[in-house]
Parts: sequence; structure tokens; C-alpha cells
Amino acid sequence: MNAARVIVAAFVADARHVQLAALATLVLLSNFWSDFGSGPASFAAAAAGTLSAQAVFARLHGQAVEWRSALITAFSLALLLRAPTPFWHLAAGFAAMSSKFLIRVNGKHLFNPANLAVVGAILLFDAPWISPGQWGQVAWVAGLIVVFAALVLGRARRLDIALAFLLSYAGLLLARAFYLGDPIEIPLHQLQSGALLIFTGFMITDPRSTADHRAGRIGFAIAVAALAVLLSIKFQLVGAPLFALALLSPITPLIDRFLPARRFEWRPKMESLA
Repeated sequence: MNAARVIVAAFVADARHVQLAALATLVLLSNFWSDFGSGPASFAAAAAGTLSAQAVFARLHGQAVEWRSALITAFSLALLLRAPTPFWHLAAGFAAMSSKFLIRVNGKHLFNPANLAVVGAILLFDAPWISPGQWGQVAWVAGLIVVFAALVLGRARRLDIALAFLLSYAGLLLARAFYLGDPIEIPLHQLQSGALLIFTGFMITDPRSTADHRAGRIGFAIAVAALAVLLSIKFQLVGAPLFALALLSPITPLIDRFLPARRFEWRPKMESLA
């Protein structure tokens, strides 16, 4: 029993292990209960892209290859990005991890790597698109449990931004439906999206690209939710939260400047570019 506890404690000591387990579970949910994910070939291509970019830049900086962050990004790309061939996932994976090293402010990467790669691929090319992400009610509830269990067990201290975003986003959709006299089934259907779960659990909550101060994170999450609802209403954008996050991420350094707080580290004083 003690040995099992030691193994579990070692596993959850790094939040990325829990995130990987959660994302793997979401992949199983998406493939067994829906046609949501892009499939094994797309994940393999995305992983090849993220790991190769991580290896290149780790070598340039004289660091060990951080495979966990690379695989988290690869899982996210495989779940969110659709394309006619795996080449697009390979390219998106390489671009995502490269951005982590190339687009930095004050020692932090400015964008969540998977978020920037997905949005960039959609805006720059015609071939890729964002998965609609409708799983069905049973799979969505199971996915919701998995995501929030990962946030709690992962000890990444970003449950605040996840709750702030999800509650704000849901509240705005429900308020709009009430104002227009729409049936409640419309906003509930909009909320029951696998893409929304992945965004909430693994993109807007990315500890290395979010604000350091809790008040800053909560305010940022509310702003992203408001912009996402506006984009979805005005432009009918599929995956509007992803575009909202990409557009607002550049203000994070300003939040850190005016609301300074302790910087999050996966492993304090060991992985400055993780």
C-alpha cells in the first residue's frame, strides 16, 4: 500500500503526467462515443512534429528534451485540428513547439502552443479546420469529470481560470438565450462540446502562458469568454474560444506587469523553457 502511494504521489507531483492521462482518456472517449478526434495517424504526426521541434530547440539551449509538454500539445492538436492528411498535424506540431521558444516575453511563452498552431493553420490555409467537437451527452459529462479531475489532481493551480471562463461563457450564452426568448436547449447544446472541454482544461489554463496573479487570470478568463461569445454571434466562428484566446494572449505580459506575482514553474529552477 505504501509503495502504491509513493508511485501515485510521484505521478501527480508533475501536473503534466495527470494532463497526459486525462488527454489520453479524452481521446478514447472521442473515438468510442463520437467522430471527434482525428485518429491515430494524426496524433502520431503531431507527436513527431512536437517532439522534433522540442529536441531541436532543447539542443540549441543545452537542455533535456521535455517530452511531456510536447505530447500534451500533440494530443490537443489531434483532438482539435482536422485536416485531409497527417502532414498538417506534423507541420502544426512543429510550429506549435517552435512558438514556445521563439515567441517569448519576460521568460514566458506568449501563446499556448496548440492554440496558436490551430488558429494559425485555420487562418493561413484552406485545408485544415477545427473539429466541431460534439460528443453526445454521456461522453460530454464523462469528459467534464475527466477535465476537472485533471485540474484538481494536477496541482497546477489554474482551476480558478477554468471556472472563471466556463461560468462566464455559460452565463453569457444563457443570458443571451433568455434575452432573445430562445429555448434553453440552444445554449446547453453549445456548451456540450468536447472542443470546449479541451480548451477549458488544457489551453486557457496553461500555467506557463497565463497571468501569474489570480485576479489577473480571472479577469483575463472573463474577457476571453466575452470575446468568444461575441465572435460566435457576430461571425459564426467554429471554435470561437480558441480565436478569442489567441487574440487576447498578448495582453498577459501587461497583466503580469501591473499585477506581479510568483511565477509558476513545473519544476522550480530547473526548466526555464518548459
